[in-house]
Amino acid sequence: MIDAQLVARGVRSAAVLKAMDATPREWFVSEEQKSAAYSDRPLCIGEGQTISQPYIVGLMTELLQVRPTDRVLEIGTGSGYQTAILARLSPHIFTVERIESLSRQAQSRLAAHGINTVRFRVGDGTLGWPEAAPFDRILVTAGGPVIPNPLYEQLAEGGRMVLPVGPENEQTLRVLERRSGHWIEHPGIPVRFVRLIGEHGFRES
Repeated sequence: MIDAQLVARGVRSAAVLKAMDATPREWFVSEEQKSAAYSDRPLCIGEGQTISQPYIVGLMTELLQVRPTDRVLEIGTGSGYQTAILARLSPHIFTVERIESLSRQAQSRLAAHGINTVRFRVGDGTLGWPEAAPFDRILVTAGGPVIPNPLYEQLAEGGRMVLPVGPENEQTLRVLERRSGHWIEHPGIPVRFVRLIGEHGFRES
């Protein structure tokens, strides 16, 4: 996975590659999915949600540029795989998941494997985590029609946010930086994520 799916496609960060190498994907999928854990595709984790393909996880993590001192907000805990990788890069991880059963499973998985510095919340991820703000880094693992305004407000000066944005079938990965009160936006590759549901995202159908 590291060589064929990450390095071969341009993921170069030694810290990200080390974190992913140290985080077995089979921990985060069902027994029935374990044989496909390292496949080059997303996998269903229940509740209509997925664990992203390894390349997308590696790319988004590299683009986030997490430093050990960074306070990081993750929107969309899901299986906990991305959360675990972030926790290997910084001890200051805050993660929000709207589906309680997924959050509970992720907490159990991380605790079982000795990853115990993450703070979890069940709720509307489009609202962020205002009491814990500001954050140096924000990563959103679901695609919304626009960038949620509360996430803009909760990103620290000098901070960086990575997220997919756009209609369900036309999302683009974006990187935003907050510099001297201004926003610098870098559009990235086309992607397709599950919908970001919430007050500042898609409405639940």
